[in-house]
Amino acid sequence: MRRGTAFVALLLLAVMAPRGAAAGPALVVELSNSKVLFAEDADAVWHPASLTKMMTAYLVFEALKAGKVTLKSKVTCSAAAHEQPPSKIGLAIGRQMSVDLALQSLIVKSANDVAMMLAETVGGSEAAFVEMMNAKARALGMDRTFFVNPNGLPAPAQVTTARDLAKLARAVINDFPEYAHYWQKSEMRLGKQRLVTHNGLLQSFAGADGMKTGFTCDSGFNVVATATRDGRRVIAVVLGENSSAERNIRAASLLEHGFHQTGWKQLFNSTTIDNMPLAPAVGVRSVRNDVVSWGCSDRKARVAKSKARKKKKDAVAAAKKKKPAVKADEPETVTVDVDRGDAAAQGDDAAPATVQLRGTMPPPAAAAFQPQQ
Repeated sequence: MRRGTAFVALLLLAVMAPRGAAAGPALVVELSNSKVLFAEDADAVWHPASLTKMMTAYLVFEALKAGKVTLKSKVTCSAAAHEQPPSKIGLAIGRQMSVDLALQSLIVKSANDVAMMLAETVGGSEAAFVEMMNAKARALGMDRTFFVNPNGLPAPAQVTTARDLAKLARAVINDFPEYAHYWQKSEMRLGKQRLVTHNGLLQSFAGADGMKTGFTCDSGFNVVATATRDGRRVIAVVLGENSSAERNIRAASLLEHGFHQTGWKQLFNSTTIDNMPLAPAVGVRSVRNDVVSWGCSDRKARVAKSKARKKKKDAVAAAKKKKPAVKADEPETVTVDVDRGDAAAQGDDAAPATVQLRGTMPPPAAAAFQPQQ
């Protein structure tokens, strides 16, 4: 059994192995001691996409703890919230929902409109809430994170790193264990609707218990994933994958790798997300031309358009070179008299039978026409 488990682990590690330049940042952390179990470009600046909602949820949890709101409090859909693009719940302006349902929609559905509703409720306005987000990021040691909005919709200045997201995940888990069930939900009910999470690991990876996915064309497919086995909880951060499937595979292999780093393997490891040397800062990278998603790849669109133009041009050129088909002369009709045999049997007035032949070959010799008896 152990031998089979080791074999599976080797396969997963092969998937996890660092790839070419297209590979995005990745980080694996032991929650109990913050030890770094694996790191790849952990300080590279990246667009967080909907991983932003982890901070939005954290501030809502703080407001709940402070008594500013309760889970039964109502949040209202403003015009600004209503205008947010999908993913969204789609409430009409003025409609309300409870904070409890809003948190479920934020985390499970990743609803952009609900993120705005919560931000306006807790902060008073989006701008004030964003200031709260950035202040909390500084307090948590998220040195290369800056927020512009509460939902992670595309914004050039909205950036983070794998290390900073691991710090945020650690804070969410440690500071608010009473709200862990929100991150563990694989689906929710909104009226008659059944809404399913984008975090496929919750149903496919043994021990998975959180947290959040994110995607924009520039960020690629992101995830902060957590799992618990035998009392150990591991955090994996994956950024910039080309598809949701690759994101899940990479995150699963990193979590598996983390669970295999035990005993003597970590005896001399003292590197944590707090003391790991900070890598030099570089500009944020976009993976728009690599992701597998409709409407993202400008390069692919240009290539397809160029191929279509070339195909049309070649077809026109071929049509010009092709000579018009010469219509063959239509053969003349040949009339042949055919002997019908015994005229008496046919009547005295029976005329000779004629047969019209058309073709390019000479007509056959006239043959006696023998009427059927």
